Amino acid sequence: MQTVVNPRPELGSTRVLSLDAGGRILDWISWQDAVCLYVRGAVAWTLGEPCLTVHGGFNREMGRQSLIELHPIIASTGHCRDHAIDPAPALTNAALFARDRQLCLYCGAHGMRGELTRDHVMPISRGGHDEWENVVTACVACNLRKGSRTPQQAAMPLLAVPYRPSWVEHLILSNRNILADQMEFLVGHLPKKRRAS
Repeated sequence: MQTVVNPRPELGSTRVLSLDAGGRILDWISWQDAVCLYVRGAVAWTLGEPCLTVHGGFNREMGRQSLIELHPIIASTGHCRDHAIDPAPALTNAALFARDRQLCLYCGAHGMRGELTRDHVMPISRGGHDEWENVVTACVACNLRKGSRTPQQAAMPLLAVPYRPSWVEHLILSNRNILADQMEFLVGHLPKKRRAS
Protein backbone atom coordinates (compact mmCIF):
# COMPACT_ATOMS: atom_id res chain seq x y z
CA MET A 1 0.00 0.00 0.00
CA GLN A 2 1.54 3.28 -1.12
CA THR A 3 0.56 6.57 0.49
CA VAL A 4 0.35 9.56 -1.83
CA VAL A 5 0.07 13.18 -0.78
CA ASN A 6 -2.36 15.34 -2.71
CA PRO A 7 -0.15 17.06 -5.33
CA ARG A 8 -0.01 20.61 -3.96
CA PRO A 9 3.73 21.19 -3.68
CA GLU A 10 3.39 24.33 -1.58
CA LEU A 11 1.71 22.24 1.09
CA GLY A 12 4.11 19.31 0.85
CA SER A 13 6.39 21.04 3.33
CA THR A 14 3.52 21.95 5.66
CA ARG A 15 4.06 21.08 9.29
CA VAL A 16 1.21 20.52 11.71
CA LEU A 17 1.08 22.25 15.09
CA SER A 18 0.77 19.61 17.79
CA LEU A 19 -1.02 20.23 21.10
CA ASP A 20 -1.94 18.03 24.03
CA ALA A 21 -5.64 17.40 24.78
CA GLY A 22 -5.68 20.36 27.17
CA GLY A 23 -4.47 22.74 24.46
CA ARG A 24 -0.85 23.03 25.61
CA ILE A 25 1.44 23.75 22.65
CA LEU A 26 3.93 20.93 22.10
CA ASP A 27 5.83 21.30 18.80
CA TRP A 28 5.71 21.13 15.03
CA ILE A 29 5.23 17.65 13.60
CA SER A 30 5.48 16.39 10.03
CA TRP A 31 2.36 15.54 8.06
CA GLN A 32 3.48 11.89 8.25
CA ASP A 33 3.47 11.97 12.07
CA ALA A 34 0.07 13.68 11.99
CA VAL A 35 -1.31 10.89 9.78
CA CYS A 36 -0.07 8.34 12.31
CA LEU A 37 -2.00 10.13 15.07
CA TYR A 38 -5.18 10.12 12.97
CA VAL A 39 -4.80 6.43 12.04
CA ARG A 40 -4.18 5.40 15.67
CA GLY A 41 -7.26 7.33 16.80
CA ALA A 42 -5.05 9.54 18.96
CA VAL A 43 -6.45 12.90 17.78
CA ALA A 44 -8.61 14.44 20.52
CA TRP A 45 -9.66 17.54 18.54
CA THR A 46 -8.54 19.81 15.71
CA LEU A 47 -8.56 23.49 14.76
CA GLY A 48 -8.62 25.20 11.38
CA GLU A 49 -9.79 24.16 7.97
CA PRO A 50 -8.18 21.01 6.53
CA CYS A 51 -4.87 21.94 4.93
CA LEU A 52 -3.72 18.67 3.38
CA THR A 53 -5.40 15.57 2.01
CA VAL A 54 -3.48 12.30 2.18
CA HIS A 55 -4.64 9.39 0.01
CA GLY A 56 -3.97 5.84 1.11
CA GLY A 57 -4.69 2.43 -0.32
CA PHE A 58 -7.87 0.98 -1.84
CA ASN A 59 -10.31 -1.10 0.17
CA ARG A 60 -10.56 -4.49 -1.56
CA GLU A 61 -14.25 -5.03 -0.75
CA MET A 62 -15.56 -1.49 -1.33
CA GLY A 63 -13.10 -0.44 -4.01
CA ARG A 64 -12.73 2.97 -2.37
CA GLN A 65 -9.47 4.72 -1.65
CA SER A 66 -8.89 5.83 1.93
CA LEU A 67 -8.14 9.46 2.59
CA ILE A 68 -7.36 11.60 5.60
CA GLU A 69 -7.84 15.34 5.71
CA LEU A 70 -5.22 16.88 7.98
CA HIS A 71 -5.96 19.99 10.00
CA PRO A 72 -3.23 22.59 10.65
CA ILE A 73 -3.59 22.22 14.43
CA ILE A 74 -4.23 18.89 16.12
CA ALA A 75 -4.51 17.97 19.77
CA SER A 76 -3.48 14.44 20.61
CA THR A 77 -5.02 12.44 23.41
CA GLY A 78 -3.24 12.74 26.73
CA HIS A 79 -2.14 15.70 28.81
CA CYS A 80 1.15 17.25 29.86
CA ARG A 81 1.73 17.53 33.58
CA ASP A 82 -0.12 20.57 34.97
CA HIS A 83 3.03 21.95 36.59
CA ALA A 84 5.23 21.40 33.53
CA ILE A 85 6.99 24.56 32.41
CA ASP A 86 7.51 25.62 28.83
CA PRO A 87 10.57 23.94 27.42
CA ALA A 88 13.56 26.16 26.83
CA PRO A 89 14.34 26.44 23.13
CA ALA A 90 17.69 24.85 22.32
CA LEU A 91 20.37 27.46 21.72
CA THR A 92 21.56 26.70 18.21
CA ASN A 93 23.04 29.08 15.67
CA ALA A 94 19.99 28.67 13.44
CA ALA A 95 17.64 29.59 16.32
CA LEU A 96 19.89 32.49 17.39
CA PHE A 97 20.11 33.92 13.87
CA ALA A 98 16.31 33.63 13.53
CA ARG A 99 15.80 35.42 16.87
CA ASP A 100 18.05 38.27 15.70
CA ARG A 101 16.44 38.28 12.21
CA GLN A 102 19.74 37.49 10.46
CA LEU A 103 21.17 40.86 11.58
CA CYS A 104 24.54 41.59 13.14
CA LEU A 105 23.59 43.20 16.44
CA TYR A 106 26.73 45.36 16.33
CA CYS A 107 26.65 46.95 12.86
CA GLY A 108 23.12 46.07 11.72
CA ALA A 109 24.27 44.31 8.53
CA HIS A 110 21.99 41.56 7.22
CA GLY A 111 23.81 38.31 6.49
CA MET A 112 23.32 34.80 5.24
CA ARG A 113 23.99 31.89 7.59
CA GLY A 114 27.60 31.43 6.41
CA GLU A 115 28.33 35.11 7.03
CA LEU A 116 27.07 35.14 10.62
CA THR A 117 28.59 33.97 13.89
CA ARG A 118 27.56 33.57 17.52
CA ASP A 119 29.17 36.21 19.73
CA HIS A 120 29.24 36.11 23.52
CA VAL A 121 28.46 39.59 24.90
CA MET A 122 30.42 38.78 28.04
CA PRO A 123 33.21 36.63 26.58
CA ILE A 124 33.55 33.09 27.89
CA SER A 125 37.18 33.91 28.74
CA ARG A 126 35.85 36.54 31.17
CA GLY A 127 33.30 34.29 32.84
CA GLY A 128 30.41 34.66 30.36
CA HIS A 129 28.12 31.73 29.64
CA ASP A 130 26.81 30.19 26.43
CA GLU A 131 23.16 31.07 27.09
CA TRP A 132 20.42 33.02 25.32
CA GLU A 133 20.84 36.14 27.46
CA ASN A 134 24.58 36.36 26.67
CA VAL A 135 24.76 35.65 22.93
CA VAL A 136 24.00 37.72 19.86
CA THR A 137 24.32 37.33 16.12
CA ALA A 138 27.42 39.04 14.73
CA CYS A 139 28.95 39.29 11.30
CA VAL A 140 32.45 37.81 11.04
CA ALA A 141 34.06 41.27 10.82
CA CYS A 142 32.38 42.57 13.99
CA ASN A 143 33.07 39.36 15.89
CA LEU A 144 36.78 39.59 15.02
CA ARG A 145 36.88 43.31 15.83
CA LYS A 146 35.25 42.82 19.24
CA GLY A 147 37.48 39.88 20.10
CA SER A 148 37.50 38.90 23.78
CA ARG A 149 36.30 42.30 24.97
CA THR A 150 32.90 43.43 26.16
CA PRO A 151 30.88 45.68 23.85
CA GLN A 152 31.73 48.64 26.08
CA GLN A 153 35.47 47.92 25.98
CA ALA A 154 35.34 47.55 22.19
CA ALA A 155 33.17 50.70 21.78
CA MET A 156 30.61 48.54 19.92
CA PRO A 157 27.19 49.09 21.53
CA LEU A 158 24.54 46.46 20.94
CA LEU A 159 21.55 47.32 18.75
CA ALA A 160 19.26 45.08 20.86
CA VAL A 161 19.39 43.30 24.19
CA PRO A 162 19.79 39.51 23.96
CA TYR A 163 16.91 37.51 25.43
CA ARG A 164 15.63 33.96 25.73
CA PRO A 165 12.66 33.53 23.37
CA SER A 166 9.56 31.88 24.76
CA TRP A 167 8.64 28.45 23.40
CA VAL A 168 5.89 30.01 21.24
CA GLU A 169 8.28 32.64 19.82
CA HIS A 170 10.72 29.86 19.07
CA LEU A 171 8.06 27.89 17.19
CA ILE A 172 7.16 30.95 15.12
CA LEU A 173 10.82 31.66 14.35
CA SER A 174 11.58 28.03 13.46
CA ASN A 175 8.94 27.55 10.73
CA ARG A 176 8.97 29.51 7.47
CA ASN A 177 5.71 27.92 6.26
CA ILE A 178 3.25 28.79 9.01
CA LEU A 179 -0.37 28.66 7.88
CA ALA A 180 -2.78 31.48 8.80
CA ASP A 181 -4.74 29.33 11.30
CA GLN A 182 -1.50 28.30 13.00
CA MET A 183 -0.16 31.86 13.20
CA GLU A 184 -3.40 33.19 14.64
CA PHE A 185 -3.34 30.46 17.31
CA LEU A 186 0.34 31.01 18.17
CA VAL A 187 0.09 34.81 18.34
CA GLY A 188 -2.75 34.38 20.84
CA HIS A 189 -0.34 32.42 23.05
CA LEU A 190 2.63 34.80 22.98
CA PRO A 191 3.71 36.02 26.41
CA LYS A 192 1.89 39.21 27.41
CA LYS A 193 5.16 40.87 28.43
CA ARG A 194 7.29 40.29 25.39
CA ARG A 195 10.04 42.47 24.09
CA ALA A 196 9.19 45.08 21.50
CA SER A 197 10.25 44.21 17.96
